[in-house]
Amino acid sequence: MPADSERRPPTPSLPHTWRPLGARIAAWVLGVMLVALVAAVWIGLDSEIRSQFTTLQRITLVVMGLLLFGVYNALVRSRVSATDAGLTVVNGYRKRTYEWSQVIAVSLRRGAPWATLDLSDGTTVSLIGVQGSDGDRARRAVREIRAAIAANTPD
Repeated sequence: MPADSERRPPTPSLPHTWRPLGARIAAWVLGVMLVALVAAVWIGLDSEIRSQFTTLQRITLVVMGLLLFGVYNALVRSRVSATDAGLTVVNGYRKRTYEWSQVIAVSLRRGAPWATLDLSDGTTVSLIGVQGSDGDRARRAVREIRAAIAANTPD
């Protein structure tokens, strides 16, 4: 048995999904803090000052909050899923599905914000679901995705 075979991660059982941890925690914590701050400021204002806000200004604040929620939601829903049919990459609100035969490799370069998927047509796709800031968790995810590619790519 080769010495490096013990270091190879086992091929993950399919279906399997990888999601960013740090980015999801940051989005939730910052989102809750922002809502709490806005609520505290609104409650802290005198009723006289609150009454000076027009309906249009209130609608504008709500729309800005919804837009910010949309950005946070896009980050939180990013993921990479492996199934018997191939890989599904969800980056924000865009979903792409690739057959195993289309996937060449996955890499996470030092200092890169997220992993990159190399495809057979010469293009690359960012995997926002595997954040470099997650450290060992991201490196383990890349090793597992590599093992899944090796196990499912036809020869």
